[in-house]
Amino acid sequence: MTDHSPPWYDPVHRRHSVHLRDLDYRATGAYFVTLCTADRSTIFGTVAGDEVHLTQAGRLVEDCWNWLAEQYLYVTLDAWVLMPNHLHGILAIGETPGQRKPLGRLIGAFKTVSTKRVNELRGTPGAVVWQRDYYEHIVRSESDLASIRQYITDNPRQWALDRENPCRMRR
Repeated sequence: MTDHSPPWYDPVHRRHSVHLRDLDYRATGAYFVTLCTADRSTIFGTVAGDEVHLTQAGRLVEDCWNWLAEQYLYVTLDAWVLMPNHLHGILAIGETPGQRKPLGRLIGAFKTVSTKRVNELRGTPGAVVWQRDYYEHIVRSESDLASIRQYITDNPRQWALDRENPCRMRR
C-alpha cells in the first residue's frame, strides 16, 4: 500500500484537534476555555494562599482578555482567572446582526494581541508566549456553568495541587 501522506506529515507527533468537527463555533452560547503558556512558563504571576499576584506581563494579559469584549461587542466575559502559566475563562458569544467570528478566531485574536504586548514589555519580539492550541468545553446547562464558575474561583486555592504548577511536577 502506498503512503499518500504529505511529506511534512508526522503521525507520531501529530496534534489531534480537541474541537468538535460538526459544531459551528460562531453559534451563540458559552464556552469554557483554558489557554496555557508555552512550556508552562510561569510568566504571569505567583500564587500565595488563594490569591494570584500578577506580574506586569500578567496585567497586560488581563487587559487583553478584557479587550476581547470591548473589541467584539457580541462577546461577554463571565468568570475567569489568570494563573501563573494559564488562563481559565468563560466566554459567551451572543446574538448580533452581521458576522460573528468563531471561537477559535476570537482566541487567536487574544493570543496575537497579548503575545505582542508581552513581547514588547520583555523585549523579546517574536517569542512564543502561548501553546499552539487551547482547550474548550461547551457550557450546556446552568449547573454546568455553576460548576465551572466554582472551579475558576477555586483555582488559585488549588494551585499547590494543580497539574499545571511546575513546582508540583518536580515533587
